Amino acid sequence: MDYTTRRAKLVDRLVSQRYLSSGAVISAMRKIPREEFIPDKLRASAYDDNPLPVGFGQTISAPHMVAIMSEALLVAENSKILEVGAGSGYQAAVLAEIARKGWVYTIERVPELVVWAAERLHACGFRNVSVVGGDGTVGLPEHAPYDRIIVTAAAPRVPKALVEQLALDGILLVPVGGQGYQELMRVRKKAGGAVTENLSGCVFVPLIGEDGWQLP
Repeated sequence: MDYTTRRAKLVDRLVSQRYLSSGAVISAMRKIPREEFIPDKLRASAYDDNPLPVGFGQTISAPHMVAIMSEALLVAENSKILEVGAGSGYQAAVLAEIARKGWVYTIERVPELVVWAAERLHACGFRNVSVVGGDGTVGLPEHAPYDRIIVTAAAPRVPKALVEQLALDGILLVPVGGQGYQELMRVRKKAGGAVTENLSGCVFVPLIGEDGWQLP
């Protein structure tokens, strides 16, 4: 199967549908092989614009949602990024490609996915990503502050711990709401406090922490 051609066609379609406009994000999504981050039996669907299961109740986001979130995060070449919810590692790969002079820390609560994501990212040549097992609801304070934080699971509210781990002028992107539907919120940390804007509706699996914090 010609994955390269299918990937290019998908990206062109996302551009025409106005999901993509940033040159850096377009370049990253043209380069990253999504088929490497999904189970072998689903590879034929790698460039359908749909979320796909990766096991353990988790999914890889639809390409248009990866495009939306990657653009909304406004990543710079040297950004230090925290991702909450590594999944199979695809979103981390896109961010690491954009922030090629920076670093991506991605945290995942499912041990099997920690191993899977780390293996796939290494196989694809990424050396500026650390995959960490742990409770994403509390972030990763030992490496804070972060220029950008992205949460790829739905939270019932904007996580205070993650806002605290943002650098001044940093951006947090998080789906907030109940099971089945959320709003994608972008939080900018300013000297006078956090400024929040609602970007769009979305649907993500719930963010679950070791302390039992999960969607009602």
